[in-house]
Amino acid sequence: MKVDVFNEIQDPRPWHEGHQHARITESLEQAKLADELGYGCWWQVEHHGAEEFSLSSAPELMLAAISQHTSRIRLGHSAVLAPARFNHPIRVAERAAMLDHLSNGRVELGLTRSTTPEWRLFGIDPADVRRQTQQAFEMVPKMWTQDRFSYSGEDFEIHDVPIVPKPLQRPHPPLWQAAGTPASFEEAGRRGVGVLGTTIWESAERVRRMVRLYREAADACTDPVGSFVNNQVAFFTFVHCAETDEQAVKNGAVAAAAWYTVRALTFFEAADSFVETVRHQQEILQDPSGGGLTGDFLRAEAESFTGPNRAQVVIGRVLQGEDVPDEEIFEALNEQDSLIVGSPETCRKKLRTYADLGIDRLMAFHQVGSLSHESVMTSLRLIGDLIPEFDV
Repeated sequence: MKVDVFNEIQDPRPWHEGHQHARITESLEQAKLADELGYGCWWQVEHHGAEEFSLSSAPELMLAAISQHTSRIRLGHSAVLAPARFNHPIRVAERAAMLDHLSNGRVELGLTRSTTPEWRLFGIDPADVRRQTQQAFEMVPKMWTQDRFSYSGEDFEIHDVPIVPKPLQRPHPPLWQAAGTPASFEEAGRRGVGVLGTTIWESAERVRRMVRLYREAADACTDPVGSFVNNQVAFFTFVHCAETDEQAVKNGAVAAAAWYTVRALTFFEAADSFVETVRHQQEILQDPSGGGLTGDFLRAEAESFTGPNRAQVVIGRVLQGEDVPDEEIFEALNEQDSLIVGSPETCRKKLRTYADLGIDRLMAFHQVGSLSHESVMTSLRLIGDLIPEFDV
């Protein structure tokens, strides 16, 4: 298992003069250190209108800057918002190819549909997003590999256009899909792209099952959207390492994990998303034998369901607007191994748990909430010392 870094450029209140500049420059310093320490990839998100939650509204520029201050670490976009009113597929292909040259061939490119608040901000019809995301997955790798590109579809008419530059990597950079549900894990596998998932609200056992679901779909893929099947699983989770377990808590790890949970559920309007996900899953379950691999996954899960775990209960209370204490959120997530927090020895054990799940890349989310830059740099160093034990 490779250990990567996941970054949002979070900027929580209270703010001081120059706070945005400080957060951005600190992220650049963290990326430079990650490169020196042997982390596998720096993953940068794309969000808009996120305020405290994320300053990463122009990740392609941040990654270009990082490319000029690093030499080894790969540069991952996790992930480009694919509907065309966010990013036209031609611009996605052009920018990623240019970054591939600037970085001497270190780009990894993810695509995702995004969520309701960002669709609303850009005036995107939710009915269009699945179709346009699929079109982006089909178009971008062809733009990278064909001398002249043409495409005719419901949203695009492109005729015999040279899309330049071509990427430095041959045949093209690895493709990924951000995913948070069983259906999207299967979708990524059937497309033949890597999957970028989250563990922070999932138990280790459910992660294991989702990894297996993805592998089955990827193994069956004979017609990938790109030139090859990128059969890789990456998960991100909150990571904070200090000299002792007590120091990690003193640094603010409890408050940071709780802050992220509440802000994420709020920013993504997760209550509405949760209702839509449940509706979609119920539709699949209505057919006793339908739904493909996802249907099998959901039926097996329903048969073994023994009631919500503590983390699910706490998340439900947050979604209902309850002011749940930070300690209770942290304890519930930590109980199901959703967080990697503590001393190097504690973090080593939890990293091993993830490695044993069959994950290829663990995207360590170090810069979270109000954790100080100094404590984030220390966490990067201490986890960096453990990388050789896992990257074998």
